[in-house]
Amino acid sequence: MTTQPQRFTVLLVPAHIANGGGVGAEDTAVRSALVEATGETGASGYPRYSGQGIVADIDPETRTVEALLVDGEELDYGLVALVAA
Repeated sequence: MTTQPQRFTVLLVPAHIANGGGVGAEDTAVRSALVEATGETGASGYPRYSGQGIVADIDPETRTVEALLVDGEELDYGLVALVAA
């Protein structure tokens, strides 16, 4: 039996950094948030996490952000959401 993580740190980074810009995402994030499990499942089918203005559906096995709202809005063009290592 595996248990799902109860919290993640979500990083919002410029897409060119996330796609191999050579600099660590943690160092170049324009925003980060500690999100905690809500106990709900999002529309994507993955567990929902929320905190500090960010609501994210995260696949706990692959640590992939499957859906995201930032302050109630979709993510701005040119930014990518990552789960911190």
